[in-house]
Amino acid sequence: MSSFRAQFRLYTVALIAALLGGFNVVVYTGFHSLLQQYVDGRLFGFADTLAELIEQRPELLKRSDHEIVVPRGAQVADDRMKELREVSHSVHILALDGTVVWQGSGVVPRPSVDEAVLARGKRGEVVYETLEMESGLSVRQVFVPIRQQDEVRYLLQAEESLAFFRRTHRSLMGLLMLGSVAVLATSWFGSGWLARKVLDPVEALSRTAEGISESALRSRANLNAPFEEFERLAQAFNAMLDRLQRASESQRRFTDYAAHEMKTPLTVMQGNLEVALQRSRSADDYRDVLVSNLEQVQRLIVLTRSLLTLARFAGERPPVELSVLALQPLLKELIDDLTPVAEDRHLTLVLEEEPVPPILGDAERLKQVFINLLDNALRYTDPGGTVALSLRSAQNQVRVAVRDTGQGIAREHLPHLFEPFYRTDPARARDSGGHGLGLPIVKEIVEAHHGAITVESNVGKGSIFMLTFPAIQT
Repeated sequence: MSSFRAQFRLYTVALIAALLGGFNVVVYTGFHSLLQQYVDGRLFGFADTLAELIEQRPELLKRSDHEIVVPRGAQVADDRMKELREVSHSVHILALDGTVVWQGSGVVPRPSVDEAVLARGKRGEVVYETLEMESGLSVRQVFVPIRQQDEVRYLLQAEESLAFFRRTHRSLMGLLMLGSVAVLATSWFGSGWLARKVLDPVEALSRTAEGISESALRSRANLNAPFEEFERLAQAFNAMLDRLQRASESQRRFTDYAAHEMKTPLTVMQGNLEVALQRSRSADDYRDVLVSNLEQVQRLIVLTRSLLTLARFAGERPPVELSVLALQPLLKELIDDLTPVAEDRHLTLVLEEEPVPPILGDAERLKQVFINLLDNALRYTDPGGTVALSLRSAQNQVRVAVRDTGQGIAREHLPHLFEPFYRTDPARARDSGGHGLGLPIVKEIVEAHHGAITVESNVGKGSIFMLTFPAIQT
């Protein structure tokens, strides 16, 4: 498997090479076009000036000394003329059939003009041609019509060597190649430096990850990265380690508590059986042993059922069947069922409700939630107190609160209330038969309904458990 560093450098250089190739093509093509226009423009300016001069003074073609005067600066003007002899080495004047009527002195012989060029010239068109010589030189030619009495009579053929044109092209090509090599070399070494700069934080994270084990989850990545993205990566990595550490500690605590909870009834059962087998006993003694062991078995069954419930809710598909559910009838039914229990404990149990929209819920699972919360509230509220169940609607949510005037919960216990086997008062909870799994199950059921549960409490004043569920919009 190739490294990211090598792939990064390769792709960077390949991308820059592709961009350079496109840039060089554009520059070369554009420069070629501009230079061609420059050569053609200068050649046409020269030829058009001579053609206009001959149109104005046709008698110049009849001079025996071949002296045709051209305006200064290759412009049509009547002042300070030059002789055609200065440029006549690159000029021919042709009849419409291609016959040379006049040519400058010292002009190199050229092949006969193509018929297509003559035909276009007769129509009054300006024609450009590139002539490749046997010597390897190139010549640019222009054919400009000369008119007399609005009729084309002659063609002026002017030419210019393309040696400078070719030399300029070669120079440009060399500069482009040299520049491309320099840019590619720079990009190769620069991409290596950039890859190191980019990958240093990743390598630091890798070293941190390699040094992490279940017994060393407290290690954290400390990146002094100059980039915001890597700082976020380090924060996300450390947040993940925080979650893993909490999950590991929770799992270890869960395992210890589960083993301890299961060990106690098993130890009691073992002790009862050993004592019963030490000597012969009466039927009543054996019955007492069996009854005691049966109580421990029931305790184990309750514990096992709670553990299985937690395990099911921890899966990807919690065991709930959501359907449209109205909470008012369900809560009224619960209040009616638990009112005798509250009266036996000399407590007041009330329902405070208002019309609310329905929710998506599982009636049996939600009964389990509310019974657990109400049972805790009734159990830890002193006689004469009040337990209130309120139902409200706010901001597309349905809120259910269980409020009591009981003993309250100390602030340090609140963050751990929904952890498995956590007890604020272990001795009292064990006496009441609790395992510390009721509130974790409540939390799992509420979250399976896409809801949330929070708790507020003051010691000596009571507690409020607030549940929120998304309402169905009607």
